[in-house]
Amino acid sequence: MKKLLFILLAILPMMCYAQDANDFQKIKASAEKGNAEDQYLLGFCYYKGREVAKDEKLAVSWWIKAAQQGVADAQHNLGYCYEKGIGVAQDYKQAVAYYLKAAEQGQEDSQYNLGRCYYNGMGVAVDFQQAVAWYQKAAEQGQVMAQYNLGLCYNNGEGVDLDYKQAVAWFRKAAEQRYPAAQYNLGVLYSNGDGVVQDYKQAVEWYRKAAAQGYANAQNNLGFCYYKGNGVPQNDQQAFIWWKKAADQGLANSQKLLGLCYYDGIGVEKDEKLAKSLLEKAARQGDKEAAAFLEELFP
Repeated sequence: MKKLLFILLAILPMMCYAQDANDFQKIKASAEKGNAEDQYLLGFCYYKGREVAKDEKLAVSWWIKAAQQGVADAQHNLGYCYEKGIGVAQDYKQAVAYYLKAAEQGQEDSQYNLGRCYYNGMGVAVDFQQAVAWYQKAAEQGQVMAQYNLGLCYNNGEGVDLDYKQAVAWFRKAAEQRYPAAQYNLGVLYSNGDGVVQDYKQAVEWYRKAAAQGYANAQNNLGFCYYKGNGVPQNDQQAFIWWKKAADQGLANSQKLLGLCYYDGIGVEKDEKLAKSLLEKAARQGDKEAAAFLEELFP
């Protein structure tokens, strides 16, 4: 059940101190006089529509003013807007340029996003080593997704030598911040004994933490642990419960396993109609085993 996922998300810090119309007017007046921090805040007011009509173009225009005065968060937000095409035409090169300005000032979310850009080749040539370098800077500041992605780079040997112990270390940092993908992947490493002594109980503990947050792959693997009795007493009913949670979220592997439970009466009463329906759902998502079971069980 080994499966590692790469999460690639953009970050836009959101904050606006305008609590009422009077606050907004004070921020606006200060911004118009050239106060850089209030230019940044005014941009957020327009971005979020706080005490003023939402206007993404005006948000960008105020962030440009703040960015020109060196406000790192404004530079970061401009990078995000150029990456997503919010208030401006989408332009990955401009996104990278603004992320770089903020990242060089230590803005951790820009460091993370710059890592993503290098990893995916957005606005720059693909360069895993540069991706790792920027993830590292952000991760050392506690940026949870950078910690997670850095763990994946070590796990996959991308931009660094493959090193499961380092993967474990960075996954653990993100997992301790309750990041479900990291909790899940830490469970996978404990289950397989990669970078740690194999420990099914530890695997179950981390799967359970991620599963409790609704992470479908962790729910699937937790069900498998109950089915096999790995780290927990063997329990078909619990296996069924966790596979159903993941299947209800559309995870093909869990739909297949749940279908087989219904077909064989594992943890639930037999129901061939439901079994066929679930196997068909999994097969439609490209699960070849589910398609093979359909041919075998329902010729």
